[in-house]
Amino acid sequence: MRRTLALALLAALAACHTRYTGVSGALKLGTTAEDNYERGMAELKDKNYPEATRFFEYVKTKYPFSNVSALSDLRISDIKFAQSRYVEAADGYEKFSKDHPSSDQVEYALYRAGLSHARAAPAEFLLFPPAWEKDQRETEKAVTVLRDFVAKYPTSTYLSDAKKTLAQAEEVLARREMYVGDFYYKREEWAGAAGRYKGLFENYPSTSLADPAQLKLAQAYVRMNAKFQARQTLQRFITQHPDSGERRQAEKLLESLR
Repeated sequence: MRRTLALALLAALAACHTRYTGVSGALKLGTTAEDNYERGMAELKDKNYPEATRFFEYVKTKYPFSNVSALSDLRISDIKFAQSRYVEAADGYEKFSKDHPSSDQVEYALYRAGLSHARAAPAEFLLFPPAWEKDQRETEKAVTVLRDFVAKYPTSTYLSDAKKTLAQAEEVLARREMYVGDFYYKREEWAGAAGRYKGLFENYPSTSLADPAQLKLAQAYVRMNAKFQARQTLQRFITQHPDSGERRQAEKLLESLR
């Protein structure tokens, strides 16, 4: 029994320390800012997030003017991202970008900020309302940041993933606009519906709902007796999207307005 307890105690003590912390939890500090930063990086690689955070915080406090002090801020944001604290991570990445605009890590920080906002957005679950019916402020922030990233860094190694995440976020926001537009349309609030449909295809032209939104906008204009706007919308749609699956329907509607 005593042997079992002793072994359990030893195992517990072993679990209490990491590569650069003792059994008591005290940090095994290095002699320079860079040394302590690297120790924090080692703890981060081992997923010892509390210990890594303590090293990075120590670097920031003890060596505020060192080259690795700003990088410690970035690594703390990485830790928050790894812990699924996405809103906090996004704030940290964006603050780094603003505070250190000349850093060669701004590209990474901006990409991760957009990704963090996207991860913080509402998820879809089978038994809950779809994502586009929920608060989409984080999705909107993701779109803003990622559009900025794509424009600024067209050759980035993160570009492919950034575009993929951006497309997913834009699709969610497009669905929200369609949902609200249809809500107004069913209630015969044509102006409200038209505003949403117009906003959808203007703001999210690459989404799957951009074409249907233009056609629905024309239908809303017809209901408003705004035939000139309806014809303009349909003519523009047919010209710009000759291969669209909605083209035949658009042509029929346009013919009925002549």
